[in-house]
Amino acid sequence: MTTTLPPVDRAPLRRRRRRAIGVQIACVLVSLFMAVPMILIGLAAVSSPRALLEFPKPLVPSGFSADTLLAFVQATGTVPALGNSLLAGVYTMVLSLLVGAPAGYALARQVFRGNDAYQVFMLLARALPIVVLSVPLATMFLRFGVYDTVFSVTLLHTTLALPTTVLISASIFVSVPADVEEAARVFGCGRFEAARRVVFPLALPGLAASSIFTFVLSWNEILGAAVITLGHRTLPAQVLASLGEAPQAYRFAGGFALILPALVFILVMRRYLVNMWGTTLR
Repeated sequence: MTTTLPPVDRAPLRRRRRRAIGVQIACVLVSLFMAVPMILIGLAAVSSPRALLEFPKPLVPSGFSADTLLAFVQATGTVPALGNSLLAGVYTMVLSLLVGAPAGYALARQVFRGNDAYQVFMLLARALPIVVLSVPLATMFLRFGVYDTVFSVTLLHTTLALPTTVLISASIFVSVPADVEEAARVFGCGRFEAARRVVFPLALPGLAASSIFTFVLSWNEILGAAVITLGHRTLPAQVLASLGEAPQAYRFAGGFALILPALVFILVMRRYLVNMWGTTLR
């Protein structure tokens, strides 16, 4: 006597498949939304000046040339502004990690009253418009004689990046089991030595990802740097100050120059790109 099995309900599998397809389509659309403008700016930056004046403009330029980029690089103030942006980005990255990583470690390991409220309070610096921060800081920098310097830009960018650096670092240190640190202390390490030898090496990929975010934030910030600098501008502030009288080729080359270093930095550090719990992406 044979037993007839009930039919298999494939509806959940189909729903799951449709959901996966929808997620993939959404990822592709978001990627195109971010990548297409960068590709178009890059193509325009390597186009010849004559190709830039064509109308209607083809999707692929009719002529390629390095004249557009060379004209941008040779423009007055471009190279010093590039150096200022690199210095401000590196200094901001280092200072944010030196201050934010220990603060994140303290938030992850110490429980105190008002912990959640304190974390929300730190984010108020990101909720305020940049002008609200840059104008008082510019006044203070003038009084202390550091206005229009890379140091002042570093302080402003560190103020903007520090809250997120602290919170990302705290979430990374939470993912490191406390038992590992306690085992190190059982074997003779002090709290500082256990953190230095055990916790921080395990959290290094996450801290590297936090540094990527900090560098990109500093590199792309424009309004605050334009307010607190005049003769020693960063590259975004220099491009902004020149847009009113700059030719079209300068604008495309400037946009490409702003995008390229951040992309190169992310590609170099891509193996350290992590989620909020410190899982590395290979």
